[in-house]
Amino acid sequence: MFTDALLVFLSYLFASWLWLGVVTKNPNMASLANLGNGAGLAGALYAVWTVIILGELRVYRFTRIKKLSQEIRSIALGNLIALVSAAALLYLFRLQEFSRGVLGVYYATVVAAMVGKRLAMRYTLRYVRAKGYNLKHNLVVGGGHLAKRYAETVAEDKSLGVHLAGIIPPKGDDWAQWLEAQLHGDGIDEVILALEPEELGVTVQVIQLCEKSGTKVSVVPFYNDFIPTRANIDNIGSIKLIQLRTTPLDEPFNALMKRAFDILASALALIVLSPLLAFIAAAIKLSSPGPVLFRQERVGLNKRNFTMLKFRSMRVNDAQDTAWTTNDDERRTWIGTFLRKFSLDELPQLWNVLRGDMSLVGPRPEIPFFVEQFRETVPLYMVKNQVRPGITGWAQVNGYRGDTSIPKRIEHDIWYIENWSFGLDVRILLRTAFGGMINREHVRAAKPQA
Repeated sequence: MFTDALLVFLSYLFASWLWLGVVTKNPNMASLANLGNGAGLAGALYAVWTVIILGELRVYRFTRIKKLSQEIRSIALGNLIALVSAAALLYLFRLQEFSRGVLGVYYATVVAAMVGKRLAMRYTLRYVRAKGYNLKHNLVVGGGHLAKRYAETVAEDKSLGVHLAGIIPPKGDDWAQWLEAQLHGDGIDEVILALEPEELGVTVQVIQLCEKSGTKVSVVPFYNDFIPTRANIDNIGSIKLIQLRTTPLDEPFNALMKRAFDILASALALIVLSPLLAFIAAAIKLSSPGPVLFRQERVGLNKRNFTMLKFRSMRVNDAQDTAWTTNDDERRTWIGTFLRKFSLDELPQLWNVLRGDMSLVGPRPEIPFFVEQFRETVPLYMVKNQVRPGITGWAQVNGYRGDTSIPKRIEHDIWYIENWSFGLDVRILLRTAFGGMINREHVRAAKPQA
């Protein structure tokens, strides 16, 4: 916390020097560097304020398993909140000439400095732990695959600095005495309870032994594989409820932000692309008999069916609700092959997005015929229906579209649902726009009809 506060102060001095003294050469512009005798105090107070905000964002909650990406997001957000609040205060005191350039350079500098410090700390700790120092000594209680998986995982990642002191299967008559003897001294930092369903009867005994010796205890639930990345725990009186399937989009603010972006972006896209949409519609009409739009029932949010729109890329046929498009599909028209190659047949779904049936980004919706099949054969298949389906998605930009592996597609969809952020949506849209719209299927179009 002290070094972060020092980085805040030094970053601002650097930004003032760089912007006012080098870039604009305007030293008379208002900044903390020339506010008089109170500059030092103001800078110190701002540094403390920044550290307080970072603390509220749990930046200083140290754990060996915390990801760097989480720290970077918290550092960037905390500094932004501190800067905006300070700028608002300066505006109230009518310091209108306060340099925006200094503030911009400062923000980039302080975020880079704090992230750089943490990178240096991580590499230093990784080196130290690889040498056998700064280790955390854990003991595992469990005799099944969960205990083995935990042991293998910590053994593979030396940067965690976890030394496995042993694995104690809760079997026989003397396992509890041996565990208590191991916990009696100061050699064990934490006990990992990784029990199989048939071993759960010893849970209370293990926890009591750990509490008796003052040793921390963590639990790997036997339903570990069903717990999402970010599980929530609610309290009803003294009862703890672990929500096994929660997503960031369960938060009202996140859901509102995503929906607002969908409405604005889809409405704007429909207006801007209207000449292209009209041209495609005319080309479809000329290519073969039938309607311009292809309407198909799909399964969407909360397993509700909706009518999804596409530009028709095939001749009218009877298998549209029970068959997939495959490579060299003879049902395709010549214009349909072109549309599918560049994913232009998906553009009418912007109307589905505006209506609320779909989102710009999300798991692709499937027809009910295949949903009934996959829900029985593909684990976690129906989880994707907890969010709105999308025109594009994480699975699609990673190559899983069309006639590809359904389990791999669902794996990517669930990762997206559990790790959603507005930034991730923007990233997927950019990848879609710059290469993700190209369909890699090798298709052969039917010859144009006279």
